[in-house]
Amino acid sequence: MKSSMTNANTISLESYGITHASFHYQETPEQLQKATLEMDMGVETSNGTLAVKTGEFTGRSPMDRFIVKDDITKDKVWWGDINIAFEKEKFDALYTKVIDYLNSKELFVRDSYACADEDYKLNIRVINEYPWSNMFAYNMFLRPTEAELQDFTPEWTVINAPGFMADPAVDGTRQHNFAILNFTDKIALIGGTGYTGEIKKGIFSALNFILPVYKETLPMHCSSNVGEDGDTAIFFGLSGTGKTTLSTDPNRKLIGDDEHGWTSRNTVFNFEGGCYAKVINLSKEQEPEIYGAIKPGAILENVVLDDNGNVDFADTSITQNTRVSYPIHHIDNIQQPSIGKNVKNIFFLTADAFGVLPPISKLTPSQAAYHFISGYTAKVAGTEAGVVEPVPSFSACFGAPFMPLHPTKYAEMLSKKMKESGVDVWLVNTGWTGGPYGVGTRMKLKYTRAMISAALSGKLGLYSYDKYHIHSVFGVAQPRECPGVPTSVLSPRATWNDDEKYYTTAFKLTNAFRENFKKFESYASEEIRRGGPQRYAF
Repeated sequence: MKSSMTNANTISLESYGITHASFHYQETPEQLQKATLEMDMGVETSNGTLAVKTGEFTGRSPMDRFIVKDDITKDKVWWGDINIAFEKEKFDALYTKVIDYLNSKELFVRDSYACADEDYKLNIRVINEYPWSNMFAYNMFLRPTEAELQDFTPEWTVINAPGFMADPAVDGTRQHNFAILNFTDKIALIGGTGYTGEIKKGIFSALNFILPVYKETLPMHCSSNVGEDGDTAIFFGLSGTGKTTLSTDPNRKLIGDDEHGWTSRNTVFNFEGGCYAKVINLSKEQEPEIYGAIKPGAILENVVLDDNGNVDFADTSITQNTRVSYPIHHIDNIQQPSIGKNVKNIFFLTADAFGVLPPISKLTPSQAAYHFISGYTAKVAGTEAGVVEPVPSFSACFGAPFMPLHPTKYAEMLSKKMKESGVDVWLVNTGWTGGPYGVGTRMKLKYTRAMISAALSGKLGLYSYDKYHIHSVFGVAQPRECPGVPTSVLSPRATWNDDEKYYTTAFKLTNAFRENFKKFESYASEEIRRGGPQRYAF
């Protein structure tokens, strides 16, 4: 297969040990989609969008993510179950095996970069075994101009070999798949999994180390948008809480949907050049911007099509983690470049399946730091018959699997930036109301949008006892009124119609918060510790 070039210079892969493979360089999405179809690795939907199946893995595999323990990382990384150490010698041996494997393949190579702010730009070379993986890299990383490619020098390299299977007994991995970061060699080595999210999360994890350690910049797993007056809003949230949906607002320009940096200049910049959205139960009516972005150039992952190529977004027979990646210009209303100034509001999104957190509440700086470290949402059980109890889920900084440093480092940076910028922080429950999962109902999207709009516009008013109620269990300030939202919805206790059951469940959740926070207590300041629920259940 002949190499495709977009500039006059011929690149070489010899420095990586790749000497025998033929490769395609900087191919267009159209070329990569065509190659995917010709290799029988995907199909087209009725509107021409590429649809692929990622194989055995339809999501990330956190227990198979490693960091090489070396002179750079050994004293800085928070080692443990999240950041698992990998021996340098084992990495070198595994790297050699992966390169030998790739030397027999036709490869797809892309030069790109992360970080929209020129002062933080990180040049990336991505070497892929599959064409659709390279198309994903085109969608998700920032795209250099032809002039920038003329003298492009990669700083980090992603080597992606989904078809290579490790031998755990020999290679030091847990099983046949792996994603390993090497900060000395500046390589993200990925094998044994076709899930494309590992590619972008590898670079995100690297930046989560680089930016706070060397650039005094807070990396964030968040979405972000900017209003007509230039005010920037940040949305933190775990998968399924509405981060992408709520930041994609027709009245505000989208900066990015997943990964950002917050600088000492009080600016926020997108790491990426695209969006990677969940599409489970997607509809044109509820999420028109995301729905409209699914067109040629996008990649749908693990969705089910009918005989006519129409997508059934409600079908989760392959996975609940159905996804689409698309370049950010598939959204009409975007901020260019992807940089926002004047941060005014931060939203922590949680899908509380216990149904006890207020639909929106205002946080003090100490409460904001506490909830940031906690990173709470709830998962709905249902894998076994008859199990309907919600399960608390905590992910520090709303992105623990990608945070190499101790969570309190990021929380302290966030708290400092909040105080310096005078930002308002809101806890937003996009989960259940009127009772827990199985009894209550999911909060209506139109109500959540109305509450966020009111917060952004200042219509929720200044904090005062006549406009806010201090929650008796969680200690957060919940507004008594909000335009476009029934007053009864704003009080979770009132929606239950059963005070005893409400408080019993609320205390159950506070105990889960407290138990989770024990592992952070010795690192957290007294101010942060005061931000948690202060009442105990007996």
